Amino acid sequence: MQRQVEAFLPTDWGNFNIIAYANSPDDLTPHVALVHEKFDPSKPVLVRIHSECLTGDLFHSRRCDCGEQLAKAVELANLQGGVVVYLRQEGRGIGLINKLKAYNLQDKGLNTADANTHLGFEVDARQYDLAVEILNDLGIDRIHLITNNPLKIEAIENSGIEIVSRVPLLIEPKKENQSYLRTKRELMGHLINI
Repeated sequence: MQRQVEAFLPTDWGNFNIIAYANSPDDLTPHVALVHEKFDPSKPVLVRIHSECLTGDLFHSRRCDCGEQLAKAVELANLQGGVVVYLRQEGRGIGLINKLKAYNLQDKGLNTADANTHLGFEVDARQYDLAVEILNDLGIDRIHLITNNPLKIEAIENSGIEIVSRVPLLIEPKKENQSYLRTKRELMGHLINI
């Protein structure tokens, strides 16, 4: 994977540079880093590693808290000169079509973890080594990691990048996502209270 292109990106939150990472410039789904204009890798950097969630990030689905987490992370990155790494691994790594099939199974009573395994996938098939590659490319070696996910913490701890602190990303639960959040806490060990 290589840095393919960088461009200035003014947003509703503030000014960032967006950097696309892929194996080829023809890749239609590159991973991206949203890097605040006041980013300074000589100090510990506020970092969010966010996995793509089309339904939550773009359509503001109330089945999950992903879109709200992304918006809050970009807001915090703007305030603190941080970085948001956006990984293209939809549906915990199973892709959009299978994620929508999992939604149908959830509507029939399965939780989000059981729906994935019913379809023949791991509960969480995401990988974070690409995020580590991106952080290394940006020259980041100490971070304040915005996460509730112990798998992200473990991936960074095994990478040589120092986690100076964990920054919780707490979103107010909604009626439609309470079961989803409970499953994340009870079966996947996410560091949240609901």
